[in-house]
Amino acid sequence: MIEIIERATFKRRIRGLRGGLETGMTETFARWDATEHLRTEEDVRLYLEACAEEDPGDGSLIRAALNDIARARNMSRLARDAGMTREGLYKALSENGNPTFATVTRIARALGMRVRITV
Repeated sequence: MIEIIERATFKRRIRGLRGGLETGMTETFARWDATEHLRTEEDVRLYLEACAEEDPGDGSLIRAALNDIARARNMSRLARDAGMTREGLYKALSENGNPTFATVTRIARALGMRVRITV
């Protein structure tokens, strides 16, 4: 089983210490974005496999993973390779998107992947 751990980058500024207590400390968190960690084909494969395993059964996590992968790549080129408009690809993979199985298959092929169901 693959575990994905979110990493938040943060900065701490300590303005002073009094009696062993930190005072004036502020924390700034950057939003964690999976696209920054999908650098290789292996990263993409492992990420998609983990999301498929953890999907609640409605395809939402797979759709979100495909969105992250598409954003990590060139969205316009991917849309063209999948035979879609860029806007159509964004809409299909958006949080409120509900892509058809045919759309998921076309996106997978455009990414150089294939959909396989095993029992």
